[in-house]
Amino acid sequence: MSTLSRPLRIVAEASVPYLRGIIDQVADVTYLPSDQFTAENIRHADALIIRSITRCTPELLQGTQVKLITTATAGFDHIDTAYCDAQGILWRNSPGCNATAVAQYVMCCLSRLALRDDYALTDKVMGIVGVGHVGREVQRLASAMGMRLLLCDPPRAEREGDASFLSLSQLVETCDILTFHVPLTREGAHPSYHLIDDSLLAACAAKRPVLVNACRGTVADTAALCCAVDDGRLSSLVVDCWEGEPHISLPLLTRADIATPHIAGFSADGKANGARMCLEAISEVYGVEFPGLSSMSPPPPQQSLISISPQTYHRIERALLATFDPMLPDGMLRRQPEAFEELRKSYHYPREMRAYTVQGVTDSEAAILRGMDFQV
Repeated sequence: MSTLSRPLRIVAEASVPYLRGIIDQVADVTYLPSDQFTAENIRHADALIIRSITRCTPELLQGTQVKLITTATAGFDHIDTAYCDAQGILWRNSPGCNATAVAQYVMCCLSRLALRDDYALTDKVMGIVGVGHVGREVQRLASAMGMRLLLCDPPRAEREGDASFLSLSQLVETCDILTFHVPLTREGAHPSYHLIDDSLLAACAAKRPVLVNACRGTVADTAALCCAVDDGRLSSLVVDCWEGEPHISLPLLTRADIATPHIAGFSADGKANGARMCLEAISEVYGVEFPGLSSMSPPPPQQSLISISPQTYHRIERALLATFDPMLPDGMLRRQPEAFEELRKSYHYPREMRAYTVQGVTDSEAAILRGMDFQV
């Protein structure tokens, strides 16, 4: 733990929500947009609060007083961790902060496709590739709905010796839905860079699955995805993460059934979790206490009651879509693909399922909805 004889100096990215009024009570805080994070502007900061668009490189950090970087995101590939470790700069990410948000996104996208094509999700086999914080939440929500699940996570399988994990090829051969939740890695025994490539997509031809990429853009080869859609090897494609963000592939955009501007983890609850975890890290390192930290939470939704009594089919799916409909950000992205980053910055964060009460349900539906965090 570090101690200072003066107020703690924090530079926070202005788009990280729920900070104002909490950190200002105990620290000297400067809020900056991401494009104003320069070596000069952060020179005298003790700690940074950032999100994924701010890249913490040697060029940014050299000559500054920064001793702690916190990111309100689960991923941390925007931080040069090797440089930080060599220079004695601590860094903390927010693992799992948005796991439920991404799982909500996946289940709502699948619900929208099920309504469009009139099939029951409970009749489908879903393969989850990458079963960490996010993959486990997808597993939890899909299990509550009653879907059959197959899991693929080679690093966990090796660490845990768990024979229930299957190979990716086994999932491709069996599953109607493939959803990817792996970290981006380029080296090691199981690199994920372009994991979704020509060979994997060629093997999809028999089952023609729904494919969801809500992890990292470069986990998928964009050209290979476009070819797979053109050749009919996928029944549907959901893309939230893109190669080359914010300059995304327009050919892929036109081919995706659901296309969103990397907002799968952008729930109000996930954002509050990420902000809180940043402050917890600062508190741990510098020994400061932030009043109100434990009660940091987003406001309630405008309409917290969901009635499914008028609906005769896809009732659980409709309850999910009342919390988040992916076609809204899909429409915004298709209208303004060049505004990718602005769409992310101005995005209205939805609340997660626990903020809603569902009315007009049967006993069996109530059990499913409770398993998905709804109040009934």
